[in-house]
Amino acid sequence: MSANISKLVPALASRIVRMIEQQEFPVGHRLTELALSSELGVSRSPVRRALQFLEQAGAVASEPNRGFYVAKTGADLAGILLPVDTESDEATYLRIADDRLAGHLGDEVSESELMQRYDMSRAKVQRVLARMAREGMVDRKPGRGWIFRELLNTVESYRESYRFRMVVEPAGILEPTFRIDQVALERVRKEQQQMLDGGMEKWSRSEVFQAGVNLHEAVAQWSGNRFLIDAVKNINRLRRVLEYKQNFDRSRLRRQCEEHLMLLDLLERGERMEASYFLREHLNVARSIKAEPHPATEVPAAEAKARL
Repeated sequence: MSANISKLVPALASRIVRMIEQQEFPVGHRLTELALSSELGVSRSPVRRALQFLEQAGAVASEPNRGFYVAKTGADLAGILLPVDTESDEATYLRIADDRLAGHLGDEVSESELMQRYDMSRAKVQRVLARMAREGMVDRKPGRGWIFRELLNTVESYRESYRFRMVVEPAGILEPTFRIDQVALERVRKEQQQMLDGGMEKWSRSEVFQAGVNLHEAVAQWSGNRFLIDAVKNINRLRRVLEYKQNFDRSRLRRQCEEHLMLLDLLERGERMEASYFLREHLNVARSIKAEPHPATEVPAAEAKARL
């Protein structure tokens, strides 16, 4: 990498490569600057430089009047080495979240305050804040500055969030308006399978968390109950940071993905009562592991599995 290339460029390039892999874009899929800038939370100029960077690496190609498009997919992309610390923004995000949870940051912050506190450039601060805004952690003030939203910040509140989910999410499956969106089902099924096929070893904690959120919110969406959907989305926003900070038990993560796929199988077969019971036990096991001082056995989920 040339010395005069900003660290932001290869960082964005890495994220674009990850997006191509996760969404399985085919060769020839068009990559627009507008769509990428919206997804990545940056302006179009650094996105253009990142695409040019990827073109030099052979991951994408371009044609006059067509723009950039995917040139390699799957295993071919794995061989492209991008010399950048892709976790730097992630680490900064968690540092800010840690300080917010610990009370070291007030309800309102400015970009200048964060730049000084964490010794960062304005561009990096803006990237991290843009991501926090997309994930519902902060809101931009009308003038200058940012306002933190409420978060779960105690073990007790975290425990209560799981108890709430155990009440609400299984009930959504039994709603008379419950209807599966087959396209959404295949999308979340593919994402869970990608996790099992190696994603859990490569993805960041935030990406792993988001995959779980996508599945649970899809099931809530199928309930057809707008109040239930809003409740599930809100609780996921509140618990996001504490989930990032949990011990990353990859063995449990594998079981979680397998159970997610089992849940989808039950729903696709129309066995909604069984699926509702299974989801409640799935959440109960997660609660016992993540929110309780003495994890409980996973027998309930195992029993549910035996019934399939």
